[in-house]
Amino acid sequence: MGTIRLTTSQALIKFLNQQYIHVDGKEFPFVEGIFNIFGHGNVVGIGQALEQDSGHLKVIQGKNEQGMAHAAIAYSKQMLRQKIYAVTTSVGPGAANLVAAAGTALANNIPVLLLPGDTFATRQPDPVLQQFEQEYSAAITTNDALIPVSRYWDRITRPEQLMSSLIRAFEVMTDPAKAGPATICIAQDVEGEAFEYDEQFFDKRVHYVDRKAPLERELNGAAELIKASKKPVILVGGGAKYSQARDILVALSEKHQIPLVETQAGKSTVESSFKNNLGGMGITGTLAANKAAYESDLIIGIGTRYTDFATSSKTAFDFDNTKFLNINLSRMQAYKLDGFQVVADAKTTLEQLAPILEGYESKFGSTITELKEEWLSERDRLSKVTFDRHHFNPEVKDHFSQEVLNEYADALGTEFAQTTALLTINDTVDADSVVICSAGSLPGDLQRLWHSEAPNTYHLEYGYSCMGYEVSGTLGVKLAEPDKEVYSMVGDGSFLMLHSELITAIQYNQKINVLLFDNSGYGCINNLQMDHGSGSYFCEFRTHDDKILNIDYAKVAEGYGAKTYRANTAEELKAALEDAKKQKVSTLIEMKVLPKTMTDGYKSWWHVGVAEVSNKESIQQAFELKEKKLEYAKQY
Repeated sequence: MGTIRLTTSQALIKFLNQQYIHVDGKEFPFVEGIFNIFGHGNVVGIGQALEQDSGHLKVIQGKNEQGMAHAAIAYSKQMLRQKIYAVTTSVGPGAANLVAAAGTALANNIPVLLLPGDTFATRQPDPVLQQFEQEYSAAITTNDALIPVSRYWDRITRPEQLMSSLIRAFEVMTDPAKAGPATICIAQDVEGEAFEYDEQFFDKRVHYVDRKAPLERELNGAAELIKASKKPVILVGGGAKYSQARDILVALSEKHQIPLVETQAGKSTVESSFKNNLGGMGITGTLAANKAAYESDLIIGIGTRYTDFATSSKTAFDFDNTKFLNINLSRMQAYKLDGFQVVADAKTTLEQLAPILEGYESKFGSTITELKEEWLSERDRLSKVTFDRHHFNPEVKDHFSQEVLNEYADALGTEFAQTTALLTINDTVDADSVVICSAGSLPGDLQRLWHSEAPNTYHLEYGYSCMGYEVSGTLGVKLAEPDKEVYSMVGDGSFLMLHSELITAIQYNQKINVLLFDNSGYGCINNLQMDHGSGSYFCEFRTHDDKILNIDYAKVAEGYGAKTYRANTAEELKAALEDAKKQKVSTLIEMKVLPKTMTDGYKSWWHVGVAEVSNKESIQQAFELKEKKLEYAKQY
């Protein structure tokens, strides 16, 4: 067996170029490229290796470590976890900026390869720039903060360690049951250290993603539960989307009259126009989906983690009469809510269940159509919400005074309602466009109101709901969908937190569209505090003399080089959207929208901590209500 003398970094890049994935008979490279921000700890190591020979890898310069990692995560998510970008950073703060992104990838089960630099393995120059010191151990570095937010984590202090570490990392990233971030921290001196690597290590390596079939016991048990149920409901989670189970879901739903409801990750697995698709379930769900779920005697959870938002903090179901059937590649997830477990691929399981369910039909009958029509009527009503300065708007939460709304209308120069703006966008953009969001009140409005008319066109990061993902993620989606228009739905709070990859999109001529909803504050959290009896406290954006901030975001984006628009009416918004479609450069449409004009919950409840002791009667009442709700759900 021959050897080849390479630095650790050169070996890393050579290995990444030879990793392939095999899915459903198709084989293609697994690593598309690498995002980088070079600094000490990676510029003369990994940077040198890329400059010498990057192979087929696309090399993209990021602007913020968290932002470029979010772009990489969004790319993988949009590619249904079948391709990735790697991410390399310097030591210290550069590495620390990966922590929020790694948590985002872990919560969403998204593979991404993180390659932060590390301090010296020899410790000869310690402490180096950006190295902190702990009295109890000299081995602790910033990168230890990445351990709890990585699916796989390793530190390379010898060149030969790279071989076993990379193989382990790719095994994790290409396993649908445990996919997540793999972090390999490489000591900066070791990055440039040479070693005689076996040539065979750089042979083409194919990672097979085979669909795990259910056992006969699992199939029979699942079929028995479904046949015994009168009103089953299928909860479509992200695992159903990654499994590409759309066709079999539609077939089973139609044949057996089983309604579909969706999690944020599962939305757009099946298009919204499908007659039995009742939309999102839970806290940010539709009235139709939440009614069906509570009426159901069997929830068929497909690829879902049953998060608090999907389950309304475990109050969405009639536990006295409802059973759970969980189809999931993760055995841990399949055990949720004490359900019957089918640990297998979603699409394969449903296809094998189909013949066993022959002759079965649920008792929902025309109820599915009635529920959907009721919700569509409500959706239509929300599309026409208007603001009246003289009469209190019934759509607006009653804890926000008319005077404050008038103040916002005057300060922002708008009377635009957020729901009207959102539905105007939905009616105007192309059906195959992809919408991206993550945090704030917009995810709730999107899950309830947005109609996805093509599969995999709704991209919500709601496992971590990480503010700042929106713009960065849109760049990642554009890299995955170069021929589609992609739209970042972002509030002003999230935009201020992180939007630096808009510059990267402009720099690399990757056209993205940023739709900025500006209500001058953290509107979602302002709702949360006021819904639970508190006043409006430090969630509005106000100046030192208590004036509402009015920032010209269009001018900010124009300075970056984006084509910008200002739209404070439905007519202005339609015109801006149509013109934005014609542009070749990235765009930003700034919309000033009134606070408290987002949608509210429909038969749902969110368990959050409420002060048990307070001198405010409204908080005391909120605590009492929480205790009553919790009494119902706490046993689960």
